Parts: sequence; C-alpha cells; structure tokens
Amino acid sequence: MHIQTLDQWQHSHDFSVNQNQAEKNTKIVMLITAATMIAEVAAGTILGSMALLADGWHMATHVAAFGITVFAYRYARQHATDARYTFGTGKVSVLGGFASAVALAVVAFVMAFESVGRFFQPQTIQFNEAIGVAILGLVVNLVSAWLLHDDHGHSHDHHGSHGHHHHADHNLRAAYVHVLADALTSVLAIIALFAGKFLGWIWLDAAMGIVGAGVITKWASDLVSETGSILLDGGIDKHIKQDILNAIEDDADNRVVDLHVWRVSQKHLSATVSLVTHYPQAPEYYKSLLSQIPSLSHVLIEVNPCHGEPCLDIDHSLNPASATLG
Repeated sequence: MHIQTLDQWQHSHDFSVNQNQAEKNTKIVMLITAATMIAEVAAGTILGSMALLADGWHMATHVAAFGITVFAYRYARQHATDARYTFGTGKVSVLGGFASAVALAVVAFVMAFESVGRFFQPQTIQFNEAIGVAILGLVVNLVSAWLLHDDHGHSHDHHGSHGHHHHADHNLRAAYVHVLADALTSVLAIIALFAGKFLGWIWLDAAMGIVGAGVITKWASDLVSETGSILLDGGIDKHIKQDILNAIEDDADNRVVDLHVWRVSQKHLSATVSLVTHYPQAPEYYKSLLSQIPSLSHVLIEVNPCHGEPCLDIDHSLNPASATLG
C-alpha cells in the first residue's frame, strides 16, 4: 500500500501568471512615451509653445500610469513565493489595473475641467503647431497600441461549457486603455483643430475635450468596477458556481450547503465547498468531480455525513474517484 508523505499532501500556493512579454512591451511603451514627453516639454520651453508644453505634461501622467503597470509586474514576479501572501501575488496585477484606472479617471476630470473653462474663456490657438503636436501624439499612441495589443488580445481566453468567461490581465488592460484614451484625445483634437482652422469653429475644441473626457470616464469606471470587484473577492460568473454545484450534486445524493468561489489571480480560482451526503467519500473523491472545471486551482472540501434513511441506493464501488485537483 502506498503511503503519502506530508510533502506529497502539500502544494504550492503560487497562482501568479508569467507576464514577461507584457512587462517587456509595457517598458518599451513607457520609454517611448517618456522620450516624447521630454522632447515636447523641451521644445515647448525653448519655442514658448503652450501646445507642446501642455501635451508634454499630459504625457507625463501616462508615463506614471505605465510605471504603475511595470512596478506591479515586477513586484508580483519577485514576491510570487513570499509566504506573507496566502495565495501568492496573482492579484497584484489586478491592483495595478485598479490604480491605473483611478489615475485615468483623474486625467478625464482634468480634461473636462479645462474644456468647460475654455467655453467661457476661449484661448488663442496656433492651429498649425497644435495640429502637428496632435498628429505626433497620435503616431506615438498608435505605435504603443500596436506593441500592447498582441499581449492584450491574448490575455483573454475562454473556459467552461458556456464559453463566455474571460481571463483578463487587468494590469495590461489598464495600460492599453491609457494608450487608447490618449489616441482618442489626439483624434478628437485633430478634428476640432481642423474645424477651427478652416471653419472658425473655435468652440469645437472645448466640445471635443468634454466628449473625450466622457468616453475616458466610462472606460475608467468599467475598469475600476471590474478590478474592484475582484479585489473584494466578488465578480465570479454565476455559471461557474452552477458548474460546481452540478458536478457535486449530480453524483449520489450529495447536496452542497455552503459554497464560496473567488479569484486568486486573473487565471486561477479558489473554492471552498461544504456538502452533506448519505454516502461520504474522501475529499479527494469530490475534488475529482471538479477536475473538469478549468481555472479551479485550489479546492477545499468539507464532507458532512447525513444520518437517516438514504434517498438513493448506490454502490460507490462502481464509481471510483479518477483524478484529483492540486
């Protein structure tokens, strides 16, 4: 008879995800944005251009956001096996996304505030210079979006029989949204500046600023809501819980009396299941019933014998456990 040792019963609680490529590309985007920022601030100071200075300092906020993203990746990697974190550092990526989303909301607020002010106090615009700055910003953001898009696109996958549960790298998604927000700002600015130059619609500059702030606020709000829910151990799709209930309760006369499911990283779930049954089995047996549910990486089972006459007459020797989860 094989006897399992203590080491064999223990298992890793590192649920972090390898994001080396995403981290590398985010660093490149941060450096490109920082270089553009320095160039614009320097040129604006030398040439006395408020348009260059304003866009340069605006880019500084995005450099800070990318810095948060890179820091989160690095911290998660360096502390993945730190015993102080019960389930590893898988949620550091989510926390990074949350912080970046808050920063994005602040940028949107500043945009809206400045735009409203321009309705009441229109400013003289040097159209040719401003259009050049907006086009430069758009090019930088398109390059950055291209660098981040591949990783962002592959940070989602599907699992389960329902085919609509997503795994997102919220840290990378936040960086990607910052790039999209800046690109949107540049596009709206170009439209407004051409309209102002050729049609005299100076007011459109402020109007486009408000539109852009509204769109960015919506993006930031969605990201804050999604990441905040995960940080508070919420946001689990009801179908995942139903899959767990079905897997347990379709076997014998098992009934789940307490179920908690939460995310320990963007790709890993943990669950505690308390059940009652007239035909109690070892916890590993019930873990085997859940082995077909992807992403369910850490499971604790509590088995409570149900006394009295059983509802079913089942011979469990015909239904042995086949596999276990770690």
